[in-house]
Amino acid sequence: MAEGERGVRFGIICLARSLEEAVADARLAEEVGFSLVGVADSQSLYRELYVTAALCAQATGRVWIGPTVSNPITRHPAVTASAIATLDEASGGRAFLGLGTGDSAVLNLGERPATLAQLRAYVEAVRSLLAQGEAEYGGRRLRLSWRRRSVPIYLAAEGPRTLELAGEVADGVIVNLGLEPGAVREALARLEAGARRAGREPGAIDVWVMVRVNVCDDAAAGLEEIKMELASNAHHVFRFTFEGKGVPGELVEAVGRVQRGYRPEQHEEIEGANAALIAGEPALLRYLAERFAVVGPAEACIARLRQVAEAGVTNLLFTGFVRDRQRLIRELGERVLPGLVGGLS
Repeated sequence: MAEGERGVRFGIICLARSLEEAVADARLAEEVGFSLVGVADSQSLYRELYVTAALCAQATGRVWIGPTVSNPITRHPAVTASAIATLDEASGGRAFLGLGTGDSAVLNLGERPATLAQLRAYVEAVRSLLAQGEAEYGGRRLRLSWRRRSVPIYLAAEGPRTLELAGEVADGVIVNLGLEPGAVREALARLEAGARRAGREPGAIDVWVMVRVNVCDDAAAGLEEIKMELASNAHHVFRFTFEGKGVPGELVEAVGRVQRGYRPEQHEEIEGANAALIAGEPALLRYLAERFAVVGPAEACIARLRQVAEAGVTNLLFTGFVRDRQRLIRELGERVLPGLVGGLS
């Protein structure tokens, strides 16, 4: 994304449970000052990513639009390169490509998430296809004959190794390690290490932090509405390793129980089995809420987010998969964003 757009920025992730709702959310997000609209890629659960994103692009004129996030398993790199290039054309150059190792999209097909080596190779192939029209991938020659324009590639990172990979190969990163200032600074340090190793300037990498959010008067009720999001975090943030992720030893077994019981076919459902699963682990739920979530009145949300910004990241990507998404987007744009910008100026 353009350097001139750097500063305090908000983004929102859409789960396209209906095309109408996704487009309405994108339109409102742009109206109230958001900079980015991400669309989830999970073919078994939501409307098709690139169709949804194209409709969101048609309904907006300023926000960046792209997958948050796609993966190397369910889409061949040549398919992704063509799709994101088409979205970039349809949006007038506003597309970005978010990639990760894969979660519900992969698990609901009975597949395994990608390795970091696979993710690296995928990024390199897509980038080469977009910039040069050809790439080597899996020992085969790929081609994209009609495109010669890059699209910024962002990696979703939930651990030290993925952060360092993002520093090496990505244009941007979506960090999901927590909101505590120490966690934010550690993520930035890992990102810098990867960038330095690759001979890159760390400051050129666009850094976003993922925030589980619900702006509401009653914090307890607000947390109840998004507890399935925290179950999702327990499921995938720590799935490969606990190393470097700061989970207290007394909660490791509880995380394991959530991971073993997690139902990917009910991913992010408000009243689904995963919400009930995390409700049965109250100590873990409290810990995850403190680490990953911002819930409560606007003033409290502003204060918490200001800590993230002061730790070094002013780009905030919100989930907030609540019942009334329009209310939440409006609260964030009209009350939280101005308060945060004003407090940092």
